[in-house]
Amino acid sequence: QVRLVESRGGLVQTGASLRLSCVASGRAFSIYAMAWFRQAPGKEREIVAAINWSGDTTYYTDSVKGRFTISRDTAENTVYLQMNSPKPEDTAVYYCASRQYGTIKTFISEYDYWGQGTQVTVSS
Repeated sequence: QVRLVESRGGLVQTGASLRLSCVASGRAFSIYAMAWFRQAPGKEREIVAAINWSGDTTYYTDSVKGRFTISRDTAENTVYLQMNSPKPEDTAVYYCASRQYGTIKTFISEYDYWGQGTQVTVSS
């Protein structure tokens, strides 16, 4: 099975930047779409960003467009989420996810493998 391990999140202030990383095991990383989801207290898990197998198409939820960037490094089996200009409402547990297809989907049920999550807290 695929294992996904997220880097430690952290506490940041509004205006700072943070980069999350997720390292995947297995050779299939290079043909799987990847995504970042998040879940805030009392809220449902939601997609933040996704990237297709080749990295040439991406998806962002409206609330993070222009601020967050998803990318992948196939040589390192790693997907990143660059978080610029984070806001307090970005505070959540962030999860790395992958699915056994190369195309982007936005539903939780479409993803097959999940990391254990990392806490990101943004203070004002």
